[in-house]
Amino acid sequence: MKSTFNINNLVRQNIKNITPYSSARDEYKDISTDQMIFLDANENPFENGVNRYPDPQQISVKKNISKCKNIDEKNILLGNGSDEVLDLIFRAFCEPKEDNVITLPPTYGMYSVLANINNIENRKILLDEEFQPKIEKILSAIDTHTKILFLCSPNNPTGNCFSEDKVIKLLKKFNGLVVIDEAYIDFSEQEGWLKKIKKFPNLIITQTLSKAYGLAGIRLGVCYASKEIIKILNNIKPPYNVNELTQQKAVERLHNYEDVRNEISQLISERKRLKYELECCVSYIEKVYPSEGNFLLIKVDDANKRYNQLLEYGVVVRNRSTQPLCKNCLRISVGILEENLKLIRALKAIQ
Repeated sequence: MKSTFNINNLVRQNIKNITPYSSARDEYKDISTDQMIFLDANENPFENGVNRYPDPQQISVKKNISKCKNIDEKNILLGNGSDEVLDLIFRAFCEPKEDNVITLPPTYGMYSVLANINNIENRKILLDEEFQPKIEKILSAIDTHTKILFLCSPNNPTGNCFSEDKVIKLLKKFNGLVVIDEAYIDFSEQEGWLKKIKKFPNLIITQTLSKAYGLAGIRLGVCYASKEIIKILNNIKPPYNVNELTQQKAVERLHNYEDVRNEISQLISERKRLKYELECCVSYIEKVYPSEGNFLLIKVDDANKRYNQLLEYGVVVRNRSTQPLCKNCLRISVGILEENLKLIRALKAIQ
């Protein structure tokens, strides 16, 4: 890592000077609450399970994630979905109308949306034909106002992981923040980047409980980074950004991690079987791309036509034809066995 990297050089000046909001629940931490009555937060005192504000630091959830992922709790930030985590990163480090970020299409669309919301220039560098980063083009696009590089690996919608050598080269040569979005890492045979946080202080990793953990409905995103970066993001996050019901459901699911592992195993098995069926049995499918996610990207003869035909058979997929390098491509989530069988029957039936 270049010795010139310094997180304080990246933080917006107003964020450096901010006084974090101190919630009622922050002010009595480390004190036993067993026999206490709570008259500090103007809550409704009639007990119904959710009449009190949630833990603003989500300590119980972080402890469980720490155990599952083998990472210190102080390296974890939780958000209302990974979208909030990404937005916090923009707001902490990117000065509106001045700074820029780099994204690598085709990729997750929220990076561009959040750049627009925060009035930040988004410099788009297309992936190569193998859906890998073009290192030299990325490095040549960087200037003194480039704060963040977003890498989605496994990538959405292409499904592939980025080359470790390429990512390390970017981490070493870029003095800004490298955000690796690992929403689909649990479905990959590749090792994620969590173990490398201590080695690369400019590395931020985002994950989610929406995919492998089956908790899309509770909206819980996870950020892993150095303690210095986590502290900055904690200073600007809303005080009660993760609600009580979300925290309870997350802890319950994390306690049943073996169930999660079993579901992941089934989905990986179904992904392999589905890929085989698509390649062998449907003539108008021109290519099924390799995938490390819980989905497959397929190239067909006419994506608009096939998308609409599948709708008529009661099957909804995602048409990705408008994305760069994805002409006539459909993205198909891996379902349970019965859903995948219905998909195959529909694909075989349409002409």
